[in-house]
Amino acid sequence: MSRYAAVVAGGRSTRFGDRDKAVADLAGVPMIRRVADRLVDAVDGVVVNCRPDQRDAIEAAMADYPLPVRYAEDPVPDEGPMAGIRTACRGVEAWGGPDAPAFVVACDMPFVDPTLATALFDRLAAGYDAVVPRVDDEWFQTTQAVYRAGPMADACDAALDRGDRKVLAPLFELAYAEFGADDLRALGVDERTFENLNDRAEFEAAAAAFE
Repeated sequence: MSRYAAVVAGGRSTRFGDRDKAVADLAGVPMIRRVADRLVDAVDGVVVNCRPDQRDAIEAAMADYPLPVRYAEDPVPDEGPMAGIRTACRGVEAWGGPDAPAFVVACDMPFVDPTLATALFDRLAAGYDAVVPRVDDEWFQTTQAVYRAGPMADACDAALDRGDRKVLAPLFELAYAEFGADDLRALGVDERTFENLNDRAEFEAAAAAFE
């Protein structure tokens, strides 16, 4: 079965200033392209979730990407990150079917480790609906996790219908497995994989790693 990346880019990035951080220049490359380039050997195709007003700029950033790319626009913008995950998973479902595995990653995580994506895909094949890294007893990393597209999108829709926008809410409706700290250490995952860039200072500091 094909494996997909689902890149969530529809947030307003209010802490970043007046520019869309998804396409901000990160040491010469748009940040969303940095994310997608990291995953080129781990997936067979990419779905980008975005607002309609972002699409042209993101398509330009993804020009000449070596894998097929599709876009899943938010039907209602600004519903929050869980709604973005839902829309991205619907895009994967439309492409590969309800059981298609989607590695969901935020567009502001340019250090995403492809070995983690591959390991999560492999664990999902054991029969789960989701495999989610959990670094400690409290923290699930829902935006660097693998989900079966249809069940995750359905769980997100159910949560939104009951007015629950917490990003963890859909997970507890699924048959999920945790990928814990011991798993991450054994895999030798890049310690920066979960780093996300929220403001200009973090962005400038990260740019030095690519220069």
